[in-house]
Amino acid sequence: MQCVVLAGGLGTRMRAFTDQIPKALIPVEGIPFIDLQLAWMASHGVSEVVMSIGYRGDMLKKHLGDGERFGIPVRYVDEGTELRGTGGALRFALEENALAETFLVTYGDSFLPIDFAALGGAFAAAKQPAAMTVLHNGGRWDTSNVVFENGRLVVYDKKRVDRPAEDYQYIDYGVSVLARSVIVDNVPQGCRYDLADMFHALSVRGELAGIEVFERFYEVGSPAGLRDFSEWVAARRAQGGLAWASRVV
Repeated sequence: MQCVVLAGGLGTRMRAFTDQIPKALIPVEGIPFIDLQLAWMASHGVSEVVMSIGYRGDMLKKHLGDGERFGIPVRYVDEGTELRGTGGALRFALEENALAETFLVTYGDSFLPIDFAALGGAFAAAKQPAAMTVLHNGGRWDTSNVVFENGRLVVYDKKRVDRPAEDYQYIDYGVSVLARSVIVDNVPQGCRYDLADMFHALSVRGELAGIEVFERFYEVGSPAGLRDFSEWVAARRAQGGLAWASRVV
């Protein structure tokens, strides 16, 4: 199973780190974040990673190499300084012939402690061109943006204008499954484009399945997020629960 990691952004909320390094290299308990992320993926069903890079991308290339030490092949699609947004980055990866027929997509600052392998089966069962993982959030960790009712994703709306605010009790968890044709059909060429716009349009048309997950997500895109994830890693290490990261610690 291929996973595209969108890791080209500037990381403006983490300037204390990202003035010098890309966000994916922010240290967590002494370990670069991307090492923990890729080690988890390699141990939980991902067989190939495509790194979509941009800002300080050469540092990520040098650090990760071909992925051999993680036991997972890593290839790169480099936007350089012409960042195209999350959707535009996938369109660029498509044009570089880097996308599998079906692929996962996640973010270079998101750590998601779930079984990635299970998502492929859930996607096939949903019989939709796209599926988004969702978590019951209730505003706990960020602004809820999904209406999910009776096992069905009703609408994804980052701006929360389609339904009353109280209806949005779920949040985009941070990894989605897409057919390559979704990018072909929905993301315009040659311009900046946000995946949030595509997911909203798909949900309105009834073409976006919801896959509910139950473990909270972690991220290093904010100081609070980095603190929470550092505490999680430290606790797992103290309990001897970092076996999946044996290649990096």
